[in-house]
Amino acid sequence: MQNKQIKQYRQASLPTKQTEQAQVWLTAYDTHTAMIAEAAGVDVILVGDSLGMVSLGFQSTIPVTLEHMIHHASAVVRGCQKAWVVCDLPFGSYQESPQQAFASSAQVLQKTACDAVKIEGGQHMAETIRFLSERGVAVVAHIGLTPQSVKKMGGFKKQGTNDAAAQQVLRDAIVVAEAGAVAVVLECIPEALANEITQRLDIPTVGIGAGQACDAQVLVWHDVLGLNETNPPFAPAYANLRQDMVHAIETWADDVRHRSVRCK
Repeated sequence: MQNKQIKQYRQASLPTKQTEQAQVWLTAYDTHTAMIAEAAGVDVILVGDSLGMVSLGFQSTIPVTLEHMIHHASAVVRGCQKAWVVCDLPFGSYQESPQQAFASSAQVLQKTACDAVKIEGGQHMAETIRFLSERGVAVVAHIGLTPQSVKKMGGFKKQGTNDAAAQQVLRDAIVVAEAGAVAVVLECIPEALANEITQRLDIPTVGIGAGQACDAQVLVWHDVLGLNETNPPFAPAYANLRQDMVHAIETWADDVRHRSVRCK
């Protein structure tokens, strides 16, 4: 007899380039936040290695492991029915070779049931993207500011700000698209450059700190909801849940101390 507890097969579909309205991408890191994001109509949920900084207390994304990503991506998928779920491949899990990248991707896809993996890097990662794509893996590329390379970049700085750097970012975008990427994240680049890339590519561009011209926008869950003490300049908070949460806990704590906890 079929197990009635088995969840219905997810009806997620690959995002495509659109002109009518921008697509909405948002990070999530657990089942509950994924359910809320999907209820709000988010098109794509990104399980970013940003979880290392916002959930695990790391100072960068570098310490995040494949096991961390699989654990959190599995939880997110369990909270989704329609949203397309993308899982970051963390630092050290794909850079060595296309074969290493495929082995890591296979683990992620088999153990989480997510829809795609995301890898950082442009022209130098084209061979890996092509290798994965030819083997049935949906790959989202990530160029511009790539947090896993932040030590080499000298910090979280805007990229493509001079002619030579802008031409390299443009080349990166064209090459990863030609290699088979299904979408490309453009992080912290000038809006004019993001607009040119968006016009040149047949795959969706996903902006974060890259202006309004992209086919989609992505932000970190904690930034959108105002859960951090401060936000990056390109990530406005649409709520102040940090303050609300502190107030709620303070109120409850006061009730506990005065033996006046509210009960139904």
